[in-house]
Amino acid sequence: MATTVPERAQTEETEELILAVVRQLVVERVAPRAAEIDERGEFPMDLKQLFAQNDLLGIPIPAEYGGLGGTFLTYVKVVEEIAKACASSSLIVAVQELGMLPILIGGDEAQKKQYLPRLASGEWIAAYALTESTSGSDAAGSMRTRAERRGDTYVLNGTKIWITHGGLADVVCVFAVTDPSMGPKGIRAFIVEKTFDGFNVGKKERKMGIRGSPTVELHFNDCVVPAANRLGAEGEGFKIAMRVLDKSRPGIAAQALGIAAGALEYATNYARERIAFGKPIGQHQGVGFMLADMKTEVEAARLLLYEAARRCDEGASDVTLWAAMAKLKCGDVAMSVTTDAVQVLGGFGYSAEYPVERMMRDAKITQIYEGTQQIQRLVISRSLVGKGPR
Repeated sequence: MATTVPERAQTEETEELILAVVRQLVVERVAPRAAEIDERGEFPMDLKQLFAQNDLLGIPIPAEYGGLGGTFLTYVKVVEEIAKACASSSLIVAVQELGMLPILIGGDEAQKKQYLPRLASGEWIAAYALTESTSGSDAAGSMRTRAERRGDTYVLNGTKIWITHGGLADVVCVFAVTDPSMGPKGIRAFIVEKTFDGFNVGKKERKMGIRGSPTVELHFNDCVVPAANRLGAEGEGFKIAMRVLDKSRPGIAAQALGIAAGALEYATNYARERIAFGKPIGQHQGVGFMLADMKTEVEAARLLLYEAARRCDEGASDVTLWAAMAKLKCGDVAMSVTTDAVQVLGGFGYSAEYPVERMMRDAKITQIYEGTQQIQRLVISRSLVGKGPR
């Protein structure tokens, strides 16, 4: 049923109220902590609590499960606003959404009632475990983690890598193979709590960027999971994973857009104030044209992302295509704009005393995780001309 004009107006009013709160929190609490978070490489638990207190961790979760019941468009705008100041902090919101999506998409009513309220409130932290050392872009064909049915439980064995917030998470949605002979249909999804026997946290990665967002290995050594914690029906695990990516990729696109927008703002302000050859450097054509291109790319990326988010809200049939295009465009814009921002600041841009070098380091991961840019191009091209014979 189409959304009526009064309903749209109410939604927009609610969204603007949420964004006003977020902008204030970013200025007062997030931005002053951003450099320290990066330097120390520690998860900002204080900001997690702050976001939870302001109901930012349950924006897309329906109200009946303790969330705000907000639109996906509102969610990506919130991630964008936080990422303008601190990419690591934006992942507090984005990864909570990523970790709860398998439950929201594939969970039964009992699972949703058991887990979603705790995730929406921030009482529990969520994570998402799909990637393995041999199973990155080829998640369907190379997954090695196994799940064996034993009575009313499943026993998981294997290792997941690059798991954002995996060492902090109270609950992790894990994908494992139950029948290797079935290919992607032999993959199932499970809700795994950190207290389950056989759940172990491995090494923490040392990373170029987003240093305040811990990334770890997870080891499952005869990890016992109740059968009641299996998500979806037989053969639906990989479908759930792909449906999650349709909504998680715009979230990462929002992070990328926020990084780019923050870098553009900083570089523009610097170019207004820095004097060279008798006038602000932004008034010199060499720098002014760079800023013009940066601004144009940021706004183009924003329009594409917001359209992708609207299609997520509508449940459009082509959401996979739009999610891939948004992630591709925003990730590339983040990298190019932050690199140019460093150039605008010259030697100062290369110094850790200024935020644009951190923004450039943070931007790179947005071209890699939630599907590399090459995978996004593959998704887009296949939507245009098909997959073809193998």
